[in-house]
Amino acid sequence: MDPDKKPLHNRVRRHIIRTTEVCDAWCREARLYDRVLPAAFLAGVLVFLIYFVTIAPPLNFPSASLIKIKEGTTIEQLAQILKQKNIIHSALLFEAAAKAYGNDRVVAGEYFFPGAQNVLTVARRITRGDHELVPIHVTFPDGSSTKDMAAILDVKVPDFDTETFLAMATPQEGRLYPDTYFFVPGEDPGLVMQSLENNFKLHLADTDLQDAIVKFGKPLPEVLTMASLLEKEANNTADRQKIAGLLWRRIAIGMPLQVDAVFPYIIGVNTFDLTKADLATTSPYNTYINKGLPPGPITNPSVSSILAAVTPIKTTSVYYLSDLQGNLHFCQTYSCQLANQRKYLDN
Repeated sequence: MDPDKKPLHNRVRRHIIRTTEVCDAWCREARLYDRVLPAAFLAGVLVFLIYFVTIAPPLNFPSASLIKIKEGTTIEQLAQILKQKNIIHSALLFEAAAKAYGNDRVVAGEYFFPGAQNVLTVARRITRGDHELVPIHVTFPDGSSTKDMAAILDVKVPDFDTETFLAMATPQEGRLYPDTYFFVPGEDPGLVMQSLENNFKLHLADTDLQDAIVKFGKPLPEVLTMASLLEKEANNTADRQKIAGLLWRRIAIGMPLQVDAVFPYIIGVNTFDLTKADLATTSPYNTYINKGLPPGPITNPSVSSILAAVTPIKTTSVYYLSDLQGNLHFCQTYSCQLANQRKYLDN
């Protein structure tokens, strides 16, 4: 062999050997990837499926919902409840997570779920009492009756026990102060009552108001009943004081009060829709067929009305009406009253 060609031959040989070695290594690696990648993909799919059917929230998770957990509910019972309500997929996983978080402790109460949450989050919240309830702004207008308050609570406060509230509130008509409050979803009716009653006592404790009540000399139940009528008969203290003077005078001379404001309370009909048959409705609250005050308040009056009831403006008038613009017109005789009716109310 030509000595000059030997080095070239050796270099080519070495290059071929190196190329072969690289090819073999690449092929081995490629064969490894061929085995590992499908396995890794399948493992990933398996992990996803396990998460999806155990940890992840159900697709039909009831977002913006409330769940009430009663006192004494066990983790096992709760797991079945949550599964039935589509809050969780796996009852077993929830039980395990709840026990790990809370050591078998379930905090009773109302829980709000604004959106889908996985089983671990649900377990942590319930075992730690994270109710996630946002207080709701609730306003009761002046002169709201207990029925009005119940209707407002029913609309504004989710999962509120309206029937229980009405049963508790009706005997306290007149002593539940109309104001703005903040309640949470599923609020206990007893706590709502406590707030309303405490606020009433707070306003009634005003020194000037107390002095006026004592000076007037009428029992508080009578004052509150009169105030509840005034609340619906006029919208300012001055007019209420004028009407109070007239109504106290009617009581003094044995004349029926003939106040239309009782009829929404009795039969749900307002002044302008009353019929003669309505005026004859049998009820102890009917001020057309019964003399004196009704047996109790028909609304929950404001401080303005309570003050007007005990600071009446004396008058010799025994008749009054409110025209379509809300202006009051007083009369001493029935003929004058009829003339005012024709003048201000007849179209």
